[in-house]
Amino acid sequence: MTTLNILLVGGTGSIGRHVGRVAQAAGYSIRILSRHDGENVVVGDLADASTLTGAVRDVVIFTHGTHGGETGFRDVDYGGVRSVLEAIGDRPVRIALMTAIGVTYREGSNSRATVSHDWKRRSERLVRASGHPYTIVRPAWFDYNDDDQHELHFLQGDTRHAGSPADGAIARSQIAEVLVASLTSDAAKSKTFELNAEHGPAQSDLDPLFGELAADVELDGAKDAENMPVSAEPADVVADLERIRALRAE
Repeated sequence: MTTLNILLVGGTGSIGRHVGRVAQAAGYSIRILSRHDGENVVVGDLADASTLTGAVRDVVIFTHGTHGGETGFRDVDYGGVRSVLEAIGDRPVRIALMTAIGVTYREGSNSRATVSHDWKRRSERLVRASGHPYTIVRPAWFDYNDDDQHELHFLQGDTRHAGSPADGAIARSQIAEVLVASLTSDAAKSKTFELNAEHGPAQSDLDPLFGELAADVELDGAKDAENMPVSAEPADVVADLERIRALRAE
């Protein structure tokens, strides 16, 4: 059995708690990043990369997020990923990042008001730029699935833009299972996909699903709309990408 030492960012959230359970059931060692000491906790501040240097060993899973308006999305959803990547440097670390279905859709009312999707998408780009092996999961609406709706479907292109459960549904527990399964799957490397469930039983082996996906190219997910060119990004965001890219060459 593969032994993994996992740092969980967002471990006290509704998805993170499931990730902890699934990872421990698989025999992995898991620590939760927190600003406060406690059991199975590593103390650190997402806003300060210098406090995270020793936090990551083999793997980091990101399930963190905020509802704090644009400042929160910039500083937490995006800034937290940036800080952890800076702390990792060029050490070999596997990454699983959770964002959201519809993350490339920029015309939704909530996205326009908070720019939430843009900041989440920028966090994805940082992970791709890092050069670390990764999987990016964009889950559909949490726990809106029916009792018999557990058959996993991995989609690409991020084409569902209703902004409601019409875009798809997925159990929180299954999101956790997919994130943890991706860590030891070669077929999941460099893949970005939307995750939802349809009527039917859950699959026990996810490798065939990972294997059917197209790998990402450069900074965006496979088949993503080309509607946020890097050349039009804020200067500090471009600088972050360049700095994260440079870390893998040091």
